[in-house]
Amino acid sequence: MTLETSPKVLDGKATAKAMREEVARGCAELQERHGVVPGLTVVLVGEDPASQIYVKNKNKMATKAGMRSHVERLPVTTGEDEIVATIERLNADPAVHGILVQLPLPDSVDERRVIETVDPRKDVDGFHPVNAGRLLIGLPGLVPCTPAGIIELLDFHEIPLKGKHAVVVGRSNIVGKPMAVLLLRRHCTVTVCHSRTADLPGIASQADILIAAVGRMGMVTSEFVRPGAVVIDVGIHRIEDEADCRRFYGDDPDRLRAVRKKGATLVGDVHPLEVRAKAAWLTPVPGGVGPLTIAQLLRNTLDAARRSIER
Repeated sequence: MTLETSPKVLDGKATAKAMREEVARGCAELQERHGVVPGLTVVLVGEDPASQIYVKNKNKMATKAGMRSHVERLPVTTGEDEIVATIERLNADPAVHGILVQLPLPDSVDERRVIETVDPRKDVDGFHPVNAGRLLIGLPGLVPCTPAGIIELLDFHEIPLKGKHAVVVGRSNIVGKPMAVLLLRRHCTVTVCHSRTADLPGIASQADILIAAVGRMGMVTSEFVRPGAVVIDVGIHRIEDEADCRRFYGDDPDRLRAVRKKGATLVGDVHPLEVRAKAAWLTPVPGGVGPLTIAQLLRNTLDAARRSIER
C-alpha cells in the first residue's frame, strides 16, 4: 500500500522562512532607528539531548535574524533558588528583551515558580499567567509560539477561518488552550476535545479545521476527519521499527530508507496513511508545525524589544 492520495501540503518551512525574513527586516530597522539589537536569552538546565538540539537551532536562527542570542547553561544539579536568581538577573538586564526557559526542567524544580519569575514583558514563550490572561481577554501580549505559528500557517496558505468549525484535540496550556482562544479571536466556532471526550472521533469529524495536539502517535485516524477538512498535526514522535513505519507510511521508500539507514523516521499525532485520503490540506511531519515555533519565538522577541522602547 502506498500514499497515492495527496492533500495539499501546509508548508511550515516556507511559512517560517517568510516569518524569519520579516523578523530580520524588523531587527535591522530597530537597530537603525533606535540603536537597539533584540536580545534573546535561553535558560538551559541540564544536558537533555533533545533540548540541546532545540536550543542550538534557536540560537542559530536568532543570530541569523540579527538578534543577540545567548544561552545560560546551568548544570542539572542547579537548585531552584539559583535558577530563579538567574532569571531575576536577566529580568533586570535591559539588553535582554526575551527570556525563554527551556523545558522540561529537572523534577526537583517547581516549573510554575520558575515560569512565573520571568518578567511578563520578556516572556517570549507566552507561558506567564499575565500573558495567558491577556490572551484570553483580547489584550496585546506575548502569545505561545506554536499556536500563533499555526495561525500564521493558515493565513499564509489563505485558509479562511471566519465562521468555520475548528476542533482542537488537546487541552494543554502550551498548545490546546491558547490555540482555542486564537481561533475564537478569528471568529471560528471552537470545540476543545481531550482524552475523556465521549465520542471523540464523532466530534472531531465535524471539523472544518482539525488541530491534533494530543501527544499520541498516530491517534487521529480517518474516522476523525471529515472529507475536505484542513488538518494540522502538532505531534512529533520517533518511529524506529520498520513494521510501525509501514503501518503509518505503507511502502513509502523515503520513510523506510530513513528507518533502515538512520534508525528512525518521524510521525505526528495524525495517522498519515489514513488521513491524507480524506483531508484537503495536511501538515507534513517534519516540516509542518515544527519550523513555525522557532519563527514565532523570534517574532515575539522582536515585539518585546519594540515594546521596551515605549517603556
